[in-house]
Amino acid sequence: MCRGPVTTGGQAREAHLAFSAPDRAAVRGFFAAAVDAGAEVLHEPRVWPAYHPAYYGAYVRGPDGDNVEAVCHVPEQP
Repeated sequence: MCRGPVTTGGQAREAHLAFSAPDRAAVRGFFAAAVDAGAEVLHEPRVWPAYHPAYYGAYVRGPDGDNVEAVCHVPEQP
């Protein structure tokens, strides 16, 4: 992600980037690849029921300091 200069008062804040994953295995794959590449772990893959019962996401800090998430919105398939 390319950032420009801060033009408002205060410090720049991180961005939150979320990518939709087709299934929970893809979320786990994203997380494993990010960790293997050296990303800082923010939240390991898990269900986030505060968002909705099937919300399954993982969060890492990207190389530019942003919060990067992979999320699946469908229940685990048997």
